[in-house]
Amino acid sequence: MLGPVHAQVWRPQPALVHALSGVLKDCTFPQARTAEPPMRETKAGRPECLACATGPDLADWRRIGTALGRADLPLKKRPDALDGWVALAAARHGSAVIFTTDPGDFQAYLEVLAPTDVHAVAA
Repeated sequence: MLGPVHAQVWRPQPALVHALSGVLKDCTFPQARTAEPPMRETKAGRPECLACATGPDLADWRRIGTALGRADLPLKKRPDALDGWVALAAARHGSAVIFTTDPGDFQAYLEVLAPTDVHAVAA
């Protein structure tokens, strides 16, 4: 009889994961196992976007953390990790427009990330 199966997940720094867990508890992220693919298959084949096909790596998370820490957010706003990831994903795409009800938040993150052609527009 086989015993229980255990899986181990690599975590860069347990203290960092613990600190982020409180901030990220209500967030969802693309590329989760159960997430729908960002682009759907067509008869011509499946196009791939490098920014969509790859999840964030440790360098990306550091860029997001820097944007969260340095962003000059509007009054009464708190840093939002999901907004930071959306801003970084738009910066990775280039030539992007973020339609949002909080353009001030995204503009603050974009000023830190400094992409050349990404804009936040009120929806």
